[in-house]
Amino acid sequence: MLIGVDLGGTNVRAGLVQNGKIVSIHKRPISSRAGWKIILEEIFETIDVVRLPKVRGIGICTPSVVKDGVVYTVANIPSWKKVPLKKLLEERFGIPSFVNNDAKCFALGELHYGFGRGHQNLVGIILGTGLGAGIVIGGKLYSGTNGGAGEIGHAPFQNEEFEYYCSGRFFQREFGMDAAEIEKRAESGDAKAAEMLASFADPFAKVIMTILYAYDPEIIVLGGGVSHAYPYFKDRLWKNLGAFRFQSALKRLKIVQTRRPHIAVLAAAALCLNEG
Repeated sequence: MLIGVDLGGTNVRAGLVQNGKIVSIHKRPISSRAGWKIILEEIFETIDVVRLPKVRGIGICTPSVVKDGVVYTVANIPSWKKVPLKKLLEERFGIPSFVNNDAKCFALGELHYGFGRGHQNLVGIILGTGLGAGIVIGGKLYSGTNGGAGEIGHAPFQNEEFEYYCSGRFFQREFGMDAAEIEKRAESGDAKAAEMLASFADPFAKVIMTILYAYDPEIIVLGGGVSHAYPYFKDRLWKNLGAFRFQSALKRLKIVQTRRPHIAVLAAAALCLNEG
C-alpha cells in the first residue's frame, strides 16, 4: 500500500493506493496564505485520515521546482519558499517519502497506471494555467541535473515563451474566455467556439515538435484543464505536425488525453515505485 498526495494551491488530497487503485481518498482546503508550518500540519492531518499500518511509502506532487526532496516557491502558497518536505514527511511518518513536481508526477502516473503502461519513453504534458511536462526515459523519470527537465513552458518562443502561447492563457488572450467556457459552447453546437478550440493546435504543434526533437517519445499524454478540448484540436494538431522533419516517427507516435480519475493522487503514489 502507498499514499499519494496532491498538493494544490487551495486544496490537498491524499489517497490510499493499492495495486493501482485508490482504496480511499480525503480532500480538504489548506490555509494557503498561512505560515508554512500550519500548511505542513494540514498535509500531515490529511495523510493521517487515509494512512494504515501497511503503508510502505508516501509520494507527494507539488506545483513547484523540487530538488533533493526540497520544494521551492510553491505556486499560490507564498510561505513555501524553501521547504525540506521529504525530510519532514519521513520524520513525521517514519517511512520512505518522495516529492516531485506535479507535471513529472503526472508522467509517472500515466507510466504506471494510465496510457503509458507498456511504454519506456513517455512525455506527460499538463495544459492548464501554465504548461509543464514530465519526461520518462527508459522507464524512469528524468529530472535533469537541477530538477528542471521538462520545463518546456519556459522555453523561449517568438517574443515570449511557450507557456504564453500554449496554455489556458491562449484562450483568454485571443478570445477573452477560458477554455472550459468555450468548450461548453462547442458542446452545445457552437461552430465558432469549436473553431476557437481548434486554433489552439497552431502554436501547440510547435511544442509537440520541440518535444519530439528533444526526447523522441513513444507516447505523449495530455492532462490539465485544456486537455479536455483535445478532441476539438486533435485533427488540426496532426495536420500541423506535417511540418515535422522525421515523418516516419509520427507513424509510431501516440498522442492521447488522460482518462484516469484522480490521476494526480495515483501519480504521486507512483513516485514510490520510481524511486523506492
